[in-house]
Amino acid sequence: MGILGGNPKNEPLNYGEVSSLWSMSMMAKGLFSCYQAWSYHAGDKDVKAMLKDLMEQSKLESKECDELLLDNGITPAPALPERPEAKWEDIPVGARFMDPEIAMFLAHDTAVGLTACSQAIAMSTREDVGALFAKYHATKAVFAARILRLNKEKGWLVPPPLQIERPEPVGV
Repeated sequence: MGILGGNPKNEPLNYGEVSSLWSMSMMAKGLFSCYQAWSYHAGDKDVKAMLKDLMEQSKLESKECDELLLDNGITPAPALPERPEAKWEDIPVGARFMDPEIAMFLAHDTAVGLTACSQAIAMSTREDVGALFAKYHATKAVFAARILRLNKEKGWLVPPPLQIERPEPVGV
């Protein structure tokens, strides 16, 4: 059997895997807090539903990463305290995040998460760690598609400049 060729759970984590797991846990915990706050600001039912699903995913990601870190003797990132509940009506209009802003943040966070997962997959030598990040990548890709559809349906998508007229190729 070659190097690192047994049960992946018996193999050591490399520094990149440790960093990726710890960072994913920390970001999931931070994003849970943000999603919770934005859920109090959101007025649109579809945005609220998206935030609820993203909060559940964030909890799952932090739990799974923390378990893997602890199993390997590494202290995970600390959790943030739960936010007190706020009512939408109690947030002043000028201080309230608008639904299109929240949707823009969600699209950005998901894109950053996809990139982070791709990087973690590429540096993993343990199959279980690579598979975990592949699972997160697939889930984030589904969320990205849902968020894109939401932004399109609500008229909130701000596309980059579109190439309307294409120049004719010269000398082809």
